[in-house]
Amino acid sequence: MVDILLGLQWGDEGKGKIVDVLAPEYKVVARFQGGPNAGHTLEFEGKKHVLHQIPSGIFRPDSINIIGNGVVLDPIIFKKEIEALAPYQINFSKTLFISKKTAIIIPSHRLLDAASEKAKAEAKIGSTLKGIGPAYADKVSRQGLRLGDALSPSFKDKYNKLVESHKRMLDFYRFEYDLAEAEQEFFRALEFIKGFNLIESEYLINKKLAEPGTRVLAEGAQGSLLDIDFGSYPFVTSSNTTAAGVCSGLGVSPSKINDVYGIFKAYCTRVGSGPFPTELLDETGERMRQEGREFGSTTGRPRRCGWIDLPTLKYSIMLNGVTQLVMMKVDVLNIFDEISVCTHYELPDGTITDELPYDMTDTPLKPVYVTLPGWKQSLEGITSFEDMPDALKAYTAYLERELNTPITFVSTGPDRNATLARKSGL
Repeated sequence: MVDILLGLQWGDEGKGKIVDVLAPEYKVVARFQGGPNAGHTLEFEGKKHVLHQIPSGIFRPDSINIIGNGVVLDPIIFKKEIEALAPYQINFSKTLFISKKTAIIIPSHRLLDAASEKAKAEAKIGSTLKGIGPAYADKVSRQGLRLGDALSPSFKDKYNKLVESHKRMLDFYRFEYDLAEAEQEFFRALEFIKGFNLIESEYLINKKLAEPGTRVLAEGAQGSLLDIDFGSYPFVTSSNTTAAGVCSGLGVSPSKINDVYGIFKAYCTRVGSGPFPTELLDETGERMRQEGREFGSTTGRPRRCGWIDLPTLKYSIMLNGVTQLVMMKVDVLNIFDEISVCTHYELPDGTITDELPYDMTDTPLKPVYVTLPGWKQSLEGITSFEDMPDALKAYTAYLERELNTPITFVSTGPDRNATLARKSGL
């Protein structure tokens, strides 16, 4: 069966850490969407590791890791990731497989991303400028390049044809650029990637699923509120970040889906532009940012911070069919005397609702809060959820009741060992 692990907020929930924690239970860990804008942070043995495209099971020697067809892959970033993993003596020939159908990000995609954002001026999306949106756009318009194309003698012709179309768009934007150096690095990286297992990954994953007892963990990138269809459009990513993206992004049938792990922070963050009803633009928000080290693992940008938002979580749980919840970074709230929870929104006409409107961007949403007591103590050294402060246990139980979904893990720090199993009260 396939279990899914994905984020329920605007990304950065801590998915990489939980994949690493759960990976020993799975023979296969597979990325099903997104690109190198994802920064999955893992921490163990006192060291921090950030993965962008490689599945987070790569540090577990018994796991097979698959980059699925739903991903857009940047060969340059991939090469740098592999080189950064050299000290760990990972046997990539046995543990890493890449779909030939994975779309390729080429250097001119990055230029188009930058040109488009510049043209939007104040209305910019907040793109990471990695070329992901333009690569997905080319895929949908049926002119993109896929990794399997790199094995064809006609690849250079296909590449040049695509670049020429990009140049016409860049000229339209009146965007100045120099492709030569980036192209040299790109083609070196492309040769490098040819030395890996490039396969029809849909066959591999289904063969593994046919083996008795084999479990697959599908690893999502970004968060559900950034889904191209159901997120806070147009301030979203370019792929389906929800559970529905697993079937198309890996080539597995819906009947193979089992558990869905939904990851969320004990508060809320967002990077880039777009609506954020519970955002704190004050000292409290800044304290939260500093305490949580809320700076993008890919971009270094400071994350916007705010209290937890139950309407958005209920929405994401509904869309994904979440069966288990994992609450991250509860230790960040150690410093607060009181903790606010947004339970509903007040609309401009005075209506109180816990449903998301069609357009979160143009619909003013005033959060309706309840306040719960904080625990005001360090959680360091606590190895059982039963030994947690009473206020934290009450906070967790309250969220579980409101969300009507079991909270089965609580993370109290960045290390893989600071992840405590919890018996649900539901």
